[in-house]
Amino acid sequence: MNVKITLPDGTVREYPQGVKGAEIAASISEGLARVALAIEVNGEIRDLSRAIDTDASIKILTWNDKGGKFAFWHSSAHLLAEALEALYPDVKFGIGPAIDNGFYYDVDLGGRSFGEQDLLAIESKMKELAKKNSVYERRDVSKQEAISYFTKKQDPYKLELIEGLDDGKITFYQQGNFVDLCKGPHLPNTGFIKSVKLLNVAGAYWRGDEKNKMLTRIYGITFPKQKELDEYLHLLEEAKKRDHRKLGKELELFTFSERVGMGLPLWLPKGTILRERLEQFMRKAQIKAGYDPVVTPHIGGKALYVTSGHFEKYGKDSFQPITSPDGEEVFLLKPMNCPHHCEIYRSKPRSYRDLPVRLAEFGTVYRYEQSGELHGLTRVRGFTQDDAHIFCMEDQVKGEFIKVIDLVLHVFTSLGFNDFTAQVSLRDPGNKEKYIGSDEQWDKAERQIQEAADERGLKTVAIQGEAAFYGPKLDFMIKDALGRSWQLGTIQVDYQLPQRFQLEYVGKDNQKHTPVMIHRAPFGSLERFIAVLIEHCAGNFPLWLAPDQIAVLPISERFNEYAELVYNKLKEQDIRGVLDDRDEKIGRKIRDAETQKIPYMLIVGEKEVADSLVAVRRHGKGDQGSVKLDDFVSTFRNECAAPI
Repeated sequence: MNVKITLPDGTVREYPQGVKGAEIAASISEGLARVALAIEVNGEIRDLSRAIDTDASIKILTWNDKGGKFAFWHSSAHLLAEALEALYPDVKFGIGPAIDNGFYYDVDLGGRSFGEQDLLAIESKMKELAKKNSVYERRDVSKQEAISYFTKKQDPYKLELIEGLDDGKITFYQQGNFVDLCKGPHLPNTGFIKSVKLLNVAGAYWRGDEKNKMLTRIYGITFPKQKELDEYLHLLEEAKKRDHRKLGKELELFTFSERVGMGLPLWLPKGTILRERLEQFMRKAQIKAGYDPVVTPHIGGKALYVTSGHFEKYGKDSFQPITSPDGEEVFLLKPMNCPHHCEIYRSKPRSYRDLPVRLAEFGTVYRYEQSGELHGLTRVRGFTQDDAHIFCMEDQVKGEFIKVIDLVLHVFTSLGFNDFTAQVSLRDPGNKEKYIGSDEQWDKAERQIQEAADERGLKTVAIQGEAAFYGPKLDFMIKDALGRSWQLGTIQVDYQLPQRFQLEYVGKDNQKHTPVMIHRAPFGSLERFIAVLIEHCAGNFPLWLAPDQIAVLPISERFNEYAELVYNKLKEQDIRGVLDDRDEKIGRKIRDAETQKIPYMLIVGEKEVADSLVAVRRHGKGDQGSVKLDDFVSTFRNECAAPI
């Protein structure tokens, strides 16, 4: 009996039932067979050695595919575990997944201290084991067999994982002498792994629960060629230089305080200017696009979030409720702005003539993130969204969605983000209980998003399981100057919240109807957006955004009076900057201004005073010559004009 196999180009081939991915790759070409890492079968990534028993659509995965990298790094996590067990026989294992760049394994080393030399020893052992070309062998096991195996190994973490698994759906993988509880997929053998680097060690609570034991998380990355590892490590060094936490401190943009609380950023004066300039930019764009500004409180009654569904979905992982002194009222720190905006919509009767209603707010929300997950501005507990909600009729959804796409693209191009992919985030069809709403509404919303994206000619990828619980969305994945991918900007179609809040409008038929709601945030959150922007431009902000645009630098104290005159004239022109009249040599002043990444330095000395000039120096470009102050202001204005 044969099975029909559909290739990515639409070609259909027949193979004997039970054909393996490796055999299909070999039948296509010898070259493909050499570089094949895994196979995608009807959307599921599998080992090349697994049999295919039914008709299927397949794709052979190589290093150039995301799924190929996933299998490569998942297998590398097992190789790390094998090396650890060889070096530390009493080690206990938690989980070891592939991540966006590499992999990690959470392990219990029994309190053993761990340092740089240990990582080097493990790397060496991994390389030694990889050269053995050990096959990754998959084996179905019963639940009792799995329990028996890990009981003998005295591994409490694997036993706890097995408790949550169904008998008949448990698999082991073995390479060399190492056996792990795993559903795969994996590489054909360890020989594909040519270069290894263990990057760092961190602490991680078992299963992400602070009540559990802290395990040691070892991060690593591997490649099929040493050259690729070398390039990646060079990229990491560049990323360290651009780290927004480092630059945020050096440029005096933001800080954190343990007394204020972890994950709650404090914006310093320069960072506040940067943040406010971005807000002004967005506010003007929103007014032009027909949005009305609103302001809502930082807390809301618990009943509000019960109605919206947020309490049911996220209540356990949120900050605990706040009770009034008399104990009669219960509030929550605001985790979302949308329920508040629904109440604003409900504040008066609406007609179809009023729609669409577009409400925009820079609303600060609060979500409890575990301490180990916090990371500078990219993962915080309090952040401000450039949030807006559009309430419209169903036949207006696509048009409004397209307008939001245009706004997002305007934001990206204005700030130098020109390389991006639009991700259509769909619900998981195999786990519909995670979501609210009917199949008909979900299908309709997903179709409307894809049509709007197609109409705007966006390059899209569809990802199942990434939708919000109330609706599908379009997420924008941008690439920064180092080629790293970030999720910035989101647009969501929501048929659910308007129903939950009983929102209505009177239609042309004089009957009551429920509007559709579009959620959108082009920045996403100001904190995350600014973090990515800092790293994208390495702190060299566009002139219109720079907290300090100019620095006036007198060569000596004799020229301070003229320098102050220049500074004040620029200030009158709303040009932001500093006057450095310290008793320091001019070389030191220039170095400090360069370190602060101030775009323009205006140096004044005897010649400048005599001829009413300023000597212009550009950050990173050196001397630009001497000009009249008015001429400088004119040039400055032309450069600074851009999006505002």
